[in-house]
Amino acid sequence: MHLSLPIKKNALGNALGLARAFVVLAFVAVQVATPAFSQSPPAATDKPASNASAPAVFATEAKQVLLIEEETGSVLFEKNTSTPFSSASLSKLMTVELVLDALKSGKLSLTQEFPVSEYAWRTGGAPSRTAAMFAAVRSRVPVEALLKGAMVQMANDACLILAEGMAGSEDNFVKMMNARAIALGLKDSHFANATGLPNPDNKVSARDLISLAEHIKNTYPEFYKLYAQPEFEWNRIAQRNRNPLLGQVPGVDGLVAGFAEGEGYSIVASAEQNGVRLYLALAGSATEQTRRDDAARAFAWGFSAFEKKRLFEAGQIVGKASVYGGEPGEISLASPQAVDVYVPTDAAGKLTAKLVYRWPLRPPIAQGQEVARLHILLGDKELRDLPLQAVEPSTLGALMKRVRDAVVELLFSWV
Repeated sequence: MHLSLPIKKNALGNALGLARAFVVLAFVAVQVATPAFSQSPPAATDKPASNASAPAVFATEAKQVLLIEEETGSVLFEKNTSTPFSSASLSKLMTVELVLDALKSGKLSLTQEFPVSEYAWRTGGAPSRTAAMFAAVRSRVPVEALLKGAMVQMANDACLILAEGMAGSEDNFVKMMNARAIALGLKDSHFANATGLPNPDNKVSARDLISLAEHIKNTYPEFYKLYAQPEFEWNRIAQRNRNPLLGQVPGVDGLVAGFAEGEGYSIVASAEQNGVRLYLALAGSATEQTRRDDAARAFAWGFSAFEKKRLFEAGQIVGKASVYGGEPGEISLASPQAVDVYVPTDAAGKLTAKLVYRWPLRPPIAQGQEVARLHILLGDKELRDLPLQAVEPSTLGALMKRVRDAVVELLFSWV
């Protein structure tokens, strides 16, 4: 099989750029070993990343689903990934992230104690009959215990105590949540409280949730492990971890599950097997059982029906780009990192790569300067989008070289 690299212009370019790019660089082909794909189509509303099925294709009636592989960022399965839905307890990811950020920056310490207000106790504690760590009203609780309550037990009282302790009130904390969400690039999410308790303004998307889960795992690895703690005891009450997949699905070590009246059951989870980590966001399941079963099958499919393939080594030349009036007039392009994809083990058809840049590139161009993007596709589905750098520099060319390029530009401007 071949990995083909047709060179095309950036969408912001013009017809001249497209023609010029194809005339100069035409077509590049690189030999790679690629898996084969079955041609059986998925269900109409389910979209495996390959646009083709793998053995034991994952299918679900859940309304929103996103399954990705961490290292390559390859999307294995997606369904309504940017459609907002009620966050329920999944909001606690944002609450926990704010606490972890404050701990990392030194604004908060694990031994610092926060008081348990009557509001936090009534709204999220024992009287609420919701998930709680059962912190006693008017007591003081260390941040470390509150963090464990939020991450292990998904405790509403823990989240409210943290919110009030950090910001003075839940309303102030919610403002911090939404500002932080914007800073982290969560485009489809908005938070109305620190717990995810019913409120129509609590909205998240599958794509945002996985971005947030990845951020927590990679930015705060020493705290992420709390999500896998089997149980936590406070006020002489021991409770098991509320993650329904923990200990039930191989490799699962986080994160949080939720339920919203009228929308069903949801979960954001991560699992690692044999050095491969997958993230799953799933929402709109009709029952707890279907949520658990669908999540288990999604992970089983993701780990068994896919494999990692290396397409290019770091620094390997993947194509060339023309430089208007430059010397040399053509530069080689390479990825600064190895280019891997995570694809179905029985893939048929071929992977393709598109080299995209805005023509005309103009000198001077420095060695190592990012000048293009490499889009890796399987069928019409994009798997990866990576930066490409100039392997060698290009300086302003001699007068005749610039004149010749100007003539070419004039000729192709009629295309």
